[in-house]
Amino acid sequence: MSALNPHDPASPLLLEVENLTMRFGGLTALDNLSLQVPAGKVTSIIGPNGAGKTTFFNCLTGFYKPTEGSVRMHHPQRGPMLLNQMPSYHVARKAGVVRTFQNIRLFPNMTVLENLMVAQHNALQHASRFSLAGLLGLKDYRQAREAALEKARTWLTRLNLLDRADTVTGNLSYGTQRRIEIARALCVDPLLLCLDEPAAGLNPRESAELNELLLYLSREHGKGILLIEHDMSVVMRVSDHICVLNFGHKIAEGSPQHIQQDPHVIKAYLGEEDKDTEEAAA
Repeated sequence: MSALNPHDPASPLLLEVENLTMRFGGLTALDNLSLQVPAGKVTSIIGPNGAGKTTFFNCLTGFYKPTEGSVRMHHPQRGPMLLNQMPSYHVARKAGVVRTFQNIRLFPNMTVLENLMVAQHNALQHASRFSLAGLLGLKDYRQAREAALEKARTWLTRLNLLDRADTVTGNLSYGTQRRIEIARALCVDPLLLCLDEPAAGLNPRESAELNELLLYLSREHGKGILLIEHDMSVVMRVSDHICVLNFGHKIAEGSPQHIQQDPHVIKAYLGEEDKDTEEAAA
């Protein structure tokens, strides 16, 4: 039975973060962060540079082990799973939590299609029986490979990349590589897709296509999406819920309309002084 999302009972709860704290020596990068992420919705994490956004993704996906707190995935088939107690490679493979990175991490000397096939290596390796079935060309492996190719073609088509399938990835524009990275993540069939600044380097047309894609994935495919993004035109158009961080603290949370009017958010982004500070200086 799916966990209930208190903000919207119609959308089952997918991820539950409780009192998450991450310290590096004397530096507290995340301080007592709690957050709930539903399936089929876009939840954005915003804040100034150094707010702790990427640290949060690193804790979520197993790159960091949190100092305190818990990150619980409510898997629809496997039940609750504590991500902070799992090896990083199990977070994607077993829990269905997949991420992209702020700095692109594609294989630049491979073609676009090859990058998407590499993402499916776990399924292909299992079908190949650790290369034996692949070497012999057995039926199970041939079927698995064809299924992987079909999945790659499907996402390349959906992201308008099919005509680039045989192009060496490193020869393509930055914005195109961003889309390839998202397509590669989708080939893993994630339940929760964590995107770290996917609109970086995109032109207005590409940003509009990204908006359409995120809404399609959440609404039509039921995927939960966690989005770190500085482009507020993307955030405000696609987000169902927004969490705002500043120096590791959650300073606001709510709908896009609520966040746009929150004085704490305006202060964090514009650097306005507190009223008490202004009076003391007078």
